[in-house]
Formats: sequence, C-alpha cells, structure tokens
Amino acid sequence: MQVLRTGPLALLEDLGRPGLSQLGVCPSGAADRRAHLLANRLLANPDGAATIEVALGGLAVRALGGDLEIAVTGTDASPEVDGRPVGLNSVRRLRDGQTVTLGAPIAGMRSYLAVRGGVETPEVLGSRSYDTLSGIGPRPLRIGDVLPIGPNPDPQPHLELAPAPPPPTDPVALRVVRGPRADWLTDPDRLVREHWAVSDRSDRIGVRLHGTALGHVDPDRQLPSEGLVRGAIQIPPDGQPVILGADHPVTGGYPVVGVLLDEDTDALAQLRPGQTLRLRWATGHS
Repeated sequence: MQVLRTGPLALLEDLGRPGLSQLGVCPSGAADRRAHLLANRLLANPDGAATIEVALGGLAVRALGGDLEIAVTGTDASPEVDGRPVGLNSVRRLRDGQTVTLGAPIAGMRSYLAVRGGVETPEVLGSRSYDTLSGIGPRPLRIGDVLPIGPNPDPQPHLELAPAPPPPTDPVALRVVRGPRADWLTDPDRLVREHWAVSDRSDRIGVRLHGTALGHVDPDRQLPSEGLVRGAIQIPPDGQPVILGADHPVTGGYPVVGVLLDEDTDALAQLRPGQTLRLRWATGHS
C-alpha cells in the first residue's frame, strides 16, 4: 500500500507497549482504542494489528500488487475509493491500483484505516506504534512510503457494517474520579463545575484545557515526580488542567487532581480545539 498524501498527521498505531514504564517507555498506542479495535474486528484482524491513525483527514493511499480489504472507523472523514463514497465502519474491497482517500471531518479528530492482515512494519520494543513524545516506533507516514501488509487472518470478516456512533456534541461530558492530589487545590469541585475549552495546543501527549484557573493551596509547594497514567488530570502552576493522552510521560511533578475513567479516554481523543468539555465525578468508582 503506497502513501500518496498524509494530511496533517498520519501514524501507525496498535495497542502500544504496556508494561515498560519502569524503563521510562510510555504505553502509547491508538489514541481512540475503541475505533482502532472496531476497525480490526470488522476485518477479522487480531486486536493488536497496526492501523493508520489519521488526524483531521487528508490521507490518500493506493493498493499495490493486489486487492486489499479495508475498513475506516473513528470520526467520519467521508472516505472514498476512486472518488466514490464508501461507508464508515464497513468492510470494502480496494482493487489493485485503486485509491482510498479521507476528507476533512466535520466533527471529531481521528480516523482509523485498517487493512486486512494489518500493516507489518518492523516492531520497536514489541509494538508498531509511534510515540510522539519519545520518537520511539515507526516515524510518521510520508508521501511515497510503501507499507507492507501482513497475510490475511484465517477467519473471514464476519461483519459487513457496524453501527456508527453519533458525533460528539458540546459540551462533551467525561467522567472522572478524584486523584491523589485533589487536596492541593483550594476548591477541587471547581474541576467539575467549570465549562472547559479544548486548547489548540492539545496533542497525543495531552489535551490542554482553558477556563478560569484553578487555585493551588500553596503555589510554592513542590511535588516530587510521580507515576502517571492515561487520563490523569494534572494542574500546572497556571491552574489550567492538562488531561494526559496516549503518549503521556511516565512521570510528572504537577499534582494529579483527577483521573478519567479509562473507557472515557477514547472520547477524549476525538475532541477538537475549541470544543467545550464538562467533567463529572464518577459515581461508584474510587
């Protein structure tokens, strides 16, 4: 499969490198794991097969040397094959020489293009994911790249079309549990009372929020670096929350005042700059 156009950013991602934090290696992997998994399951691929994660559309790739079966999931980037629309969350055949393109999505941030057999570039530390913080893994895709595709898995795809989730509407509500340093804030509950806007400085490392700054009990107090996880909400000295994403650092020195429920971090990956966000204390979780 040959890359003809990449859009703003196109990365190879799988389920990442869990279990290496003690070496300073972030798990990384697909930012929207739900969309990644759906793309692979539509094609009967293993869950960990590498897909192409496309930020804000613009990707174009051509089948080389044979037919391919593909699926596009995530935000609706109006996928087309040789200029003819194809369904989101569906299995389609890409004939040798045909081109699949993704346009600019109206809502949402990331689409996932999967190929039956998966993209089989060499693994780095057991994964084909690119970590934007450390640079570990296959580099971002470039025009002219030729991607090797693995052999078809034995099972045949058992789904032709999967239900498409509705696009997110503002304000997006995400559930959060109190973090270990919530008492470092003068009023921790303001985290869930505020309307937050997604900053244009957000990326796979973290989603930066903008709103009325949260106050620190002691602005001069220093915190030794502590372990971090995807979905952790840090409060830097400026009082503007940062929700850590797939490529987060493994340690950090800002207080973690809350942590998103893991199942809500996929929705976080689809937020675009300017969208409004509300956080809610999760009930029944600790």
